[in-house]
Amino acid sequence: MDEHNLDDKNKFLYPRSRYYGQVKPENLVFNANLQEFAQKVGYITGLETSGKLDPEDAYKQIKALWQQLKRSKKGLFIGEEPREKS
Repeated sequence: MDEHNLDDKNKFLYPRSRYYGQVKPENLVFNANLQEFAQKVGYITGLETSGKLDPEDAYKQIKALWQQLKRSKKGLFIGEEPREKS
């Protein structure tokens, strides 16, 4: 497979959307994490819907991904008021 086809395959399997929010490093990182979360949830739901993944396993995997996303948000201080300098 040549490099062009591999690039097309990656764009198809791992689509990324442009970020239109406030451009700060932490927002860009969180946006990438959020897109990855959505992509993985899509795969899990597809596998569960097709009967290839047990509903309970799908739930556990999505719950673990959600916890990971929450930790990412907290670690990046997304949604928190800026701390004042003393």
